[in-house]
Amino acid sequence: MHLSDSHCHLQDPRLRGSLGEILADCRSLGITRWMVNATRETDWQAVSEIAHAEHGAYAAYGLHPWWQKERSVHWADHLEQILRVNPQATLGETGLDRWMEAPDLQDQTAVLDVHLELAAAFDRPITLHCLKAWPELLAVLNRHPRRKRGLLLHSFSGPPEQIPAWVRAGAYFSISPHFLHPRKTRQRAAFQNVPLERLLFETDAPDMAPPENMMLRRVPHAPLSAWNHPANLRLCLESMARDRELSQEKLALQVEKNASLLFGWI
Repeated sequence: MHLSDSHCHLQDPRLRGSLGEILADCRSLGITRWMVNATRETDWQAVSEIAHAEHGAYAAYGLHPWWQKERSVHWADHLEQILRVNPQATLGETGLDRWMEAPDLQDQTAVLDVHLELAAAFDRPITLHCLKAWPELLAVLNRHPRRKRGLLLHSFSGPPEQIPAWVRAGAYFSISPHFLHPRKTRQRAAFQNVPLERLLFETDAPDMAPPENMMLRRVPHAPLSAWNHPANLRLCLESMARDRELSQEKLALQVEKNASLLFGWI
């Protein structure tokens, strides 16, 4: 039984010194593929290096709303060139965020538009971040032509009643072990409305840690237990299998099929 982490940040400095040990732990638990998402232009090179060095690691390039003000004047040309020379690369993480301090939704939308145009031009899937801007995000998507490739709403926390509209827009939905916190009961319950063929698992590691008492692995030498180890992906399988009343084996097979379809993995 194999699992894929559809959204993580293995390039994060918190994991850098122990990445080999971390991925060995993951592989021992059957976690063998990782979509490594950039968050800013300055970490695109680190994402590339991991994708080239680690079997099963794949690169996604984008600008997160929290960091896009750091972008260079030529960031869009830079991103286009990366996609040209990396045919397996995807786009992300990008999106809209009203939760952050002093959000500039106009600038966020302009950056997102560029990502969506490149996703269409290069026929690549895209991973989207959204906090407290779900209607706005859907409106932006609807302004663009329907993509041949799908999109991932990572750590989906939007209104359950919007799920059918997102499915029509080509969305997949990934759940994080962070949703096992008691305060996340509503978000976790929404995943009961996600079609099984659109469900994915993610960790967002080293962020979005599960409850302390549920951790399967801890990041070596981490000063804070809140750092999320990518091996905690197994908690997504265990919890969703219980919620869906499915065997872990059957659920893992379907979710792996979903990941392969979205990301073009063979």
